[in-house]
Amino acid sequence: MLKATHATGGLFVAPHHLAAQAGRDVLKAGCSAVEAMVAAAATIAVVYPHMNAIGGDGFWLIHEPGKKPIAIDACGNSAALADRDFYADHAQIPSRGPLAALTVAGTVDGWAQALAQTAHWQPQLSLTELLADAIGHARRGIVVSRSQAHLTRTKLAELQHVPGFAEVYLPGGQPPREGDVLRQPALADTLQRLADAGLDDFYRGELAARMAADLERLGSPLRLSDLQHYHARVVEPLSVRLHDATLYNMPPPTQGLASLLILGIFDKLGIDQADGFAHVHGLVESTKQAFLIRDRVVTDPARVPVDPQSLLADANLQRLAEKIDTHQALPWPQPAQPGDTIWMGCIDAQGRAVSFIQSVYWEFGSGVVLPSTGVAWQNRGISFSLDPAALQSLEPGRKPFHTLNPALALFDDGRTLSYGTMGGEGQPQTQAAVLSRYRLGSDLQAAVSAPRWLLGRTWGDISTTLKLESRFPNELVEQLRQAGHIVEQLDEAFSDTMGHAGAVLRNANGVLEGAADPRSDGSVCGL
Repeated sequence: MLKATHATGGLFVAPHHLAAQAGRDVLKAGCSAVEAMVAAAATIAVVYPHMNAIGGDGFWLIHEPGKKPIAIDACGNSAALADRDFYADHAQIPSRGPLAALTVAGTVDGWAQALAQTAHWQPQLSLTELLADAIGHARRGIVVSRSQAHLTRTKLAELQHVPGFAEVYLPGGQPPREGDVLRQPALADTLQRLADAGLDDFYRGELAARMAADLERLGSPLRLSDLQHYHARVVEPLSVRLHDATLYNMPPPTQGLASLLILGIFDKLGIDQADGFAHVHGLVESTKQAFLIRDRVVTDPARVPVDPQSLLADANLQRLAEKIDTHQALPWPQPAQPGDTIWMGCIDAQGRAVSFIQSVYWEFGSGVVLPSTGVAWQNRGISFSLDPAALQSLEPGRKPFHTLNPALALFDDGRTLSYGTMGGEGQPQTQAAVLSRYRLGSDLQAAVSAPRWLLGRTWGDISTTLKLESRFPNELVEQLRQAGHIVEQLDEAFSDTMGHAGAVLRNANGVLEGAADPRSDGSVCGL
């Protein structure tokens, strides 16, 4: 059985090995977890372009021992021109192309805000040094991964004619094969400009002007003023108390509330053994209760109809747990959200921990790649609705609903766990599977590697069944069916449908443990 990786001088986990190595090398230079994360965030935007880009959004949870975690919301707002009149000729916001690129890309300012918030940690490296790996990989070329090759082929029809996509991601006019080398010289120049001029240049400098001109020319509602007015924000994280730990996650517009609700409800069920019927059924039913609340509550922070922290009160969790039939499934489906994302975690030698997530929403986002900068732009704004009565109704300056939600657990015995995953609708479910397995006695790597499930759809699926990887025992599958779950067994033992998870743990004695997902191209790198 796979076992967690151990270290004492720092540990980094990422879904691509080059990003994990970039983070590890910064830790090796004596730097902090935040500096390591910035280096890895830039690197993974280059080496995993189907999952994320600097034209996307990001969210941070940062914990310094002895202090309460802080959260950074680097989610971009919708453009000032992005209203229902702008989309009057459309029944819904197009999912690809310039009209799908309607929100500011927030992740780069999130990097800047994270560095600013931890300046008292005495940064050791310059931006030039932090971005060096990313620049080098973009200029020399990346080796195309299996997942990038597969997704480029399967999404080719909807992406190949989007402005800029073919020029960057279809070398020679054809989808690259696994093992091919893909160069991104324009992106390398852009990252070099950020290293030389500073991260603010992305919003209020030469890069901003060039990107805004490209976006306007291509037909996006985004303008230079939208970039100039954007700033990532430090926000109060949500938290939930379990019997042995306090968990933290992001507030709206993310579905962090759902992640905490699932685990808070499940904790009330009193289940003490992993991977049997009670465990899987209990988490799936907790997920249903959490998603029903999420879909009524989570939206732009200025429009949330109730204090989300109040929903995590002990009495409310108990009430929701009492709604669960421990033998019978609640009828489903509900609408679900797709998504493509990366999660990375880091703990440095001083015990400072980061849980970080970065995304362009769907695979390759809007598909738009800006010609003057090589920046691929997200399509996060397609989660808005053109229905004026909808919770996610499109208005200028609003934040879109986000599947992203990095997670952090502080245990009563002194352990700190940074954990998370990509996978849209599956993110809170996988977080719940990993954390619950670990709390019920599983090795950390085994908790990440073990067979997973997904209620709903992700990666473009249209069904909202309970999907199971093929490694689940037939007896358990039949028990779930008998309980009323509409089960769909996947062919794969380790399916990308279940997302790419990871975790890094600091024990009270300072020993670090890390786990990377065998479903990804990632690794754990330690000192």
